[in-house]
Amino acid sequence: MADLSLTDFDSLWDYGDPAATETRFQGLLPAAEASGDADLVAQLMTQIARTQGFQRRFDDAHRTLDQVEAALPPGNSLARVRYLLERGRVLNSSGQREQARPQFLQAFEAAQQVGDDGYAVDAAHMMGIVEPPQEALEWNRRALAIADASDQPRARQWLGSLYNNIGWTYHDMGDFEQALEIFRKALAWREAAGDPDTTRIAEWCIGRTLRSLGRLAEALDVQRALHAEYLKTGSRDGYVDEELGECLLALGQPEAARPHFADAYTALSQDSWLVANEPDRLARLKELGGVS
Repeated sequence: MADLSLTDFDSLWDYGDPAATETRFQGLLPAAEASGDADLVAQLMTQIARTQGFQRRFDDAHRTLDQVEAALPPGNSLARVRYLLERGRVLNSSGQREQARPQFLQAFEAAQQVGDDGYAVDAAHMMGIVEPPQEALEWNRRALAIADASDQPRARQWLGSLYNNIGWTYHDMGDFEQALEIFRKALAWREAAGDPDTTRIAEWCIGRTLRSLGRLAEALDVQRALHAEYLKTGSRDGYVDEELGECLLALGQPEAARPHFADAYTALSQDSWLVANEPDRLARLKELGGVS
C-alpha cells in the first residue's frame, strides 16, 4: 500500500507558486513509482502537468499528460478523470477552448460513474468556464446542486467557488442585481468558513458589482476598507488598487485615482496570465497611473 504522505500529495499544492509545487511533486514521483500503485502515479503526474500549465509551459504539460494517457488502463478511474480534467485545462489555458470542452464533458461523466462528487463538480465548473454565458450558468447550477447535496467534503468545499462563478456569469450577462445577490451569498459562505483571504476576495466582488450598478460611493467604501485591511497585513492587492482607481475616476477624481492605477499596474503587470490575455487592460492602467 502506498504511504499516506504520497496518497495525500494534493495537500502540497500551492496555487500561488506552481513552480515550487512542481518541484515537490517531482520529488514524490520516485517513491510513487516504487509503491507499485499505477493509479497513484498517474494521478500525481496529472498534477505535475497542471503545475506546468499554470507556468504556461503548455508543451511540457501535454507531454506529461501523453505519458499518463499511455499508461491508463481501460475503463474509468480517478486517474482517468483527473487526466481528462488536466488535458482540458491545458487546452483551455492555451486558447483551445473548443478542444477543451469534450475533455471536461468526458471528465464529468467519468467522475459520476466512479462516484466522486468532488471531481464531478470540478468538471461541471470547467464546463461553465468554456461554455457561453447561458450554458455556463446551467453548468454552474448543476455543479452547485451536486455539491449542495453531497456528503463528500471535497465536493462541499466547492460551494464558495461556485457562488463566485455563478455571480460572475450573471455579471458577464449584465444582470448586476442578480450577481450582487449571489456574491453576497458567497461572502456569507466564506465568512462561515473562516478564511480571511477568500473572504476579502468575496468582498472585492461585491465592491466591483456595486461599481457596475453605478453605486460608486458604496463601491469605493468597500475597496477602501479592503485596502486598509491589506495595509494592516503589510501587503497590497493590485485588484483593489485598480478598483479604487476606477471608482475615483468615475467620481471625477483623476488625480486621486492616479497613484492607485500606478500601484495596480506595478502589481498586475507581474501576472503572466494578464500579460498574455489582457494587454489592453494593463496598458490602460499604465497610462492612467502615469507610469513611464
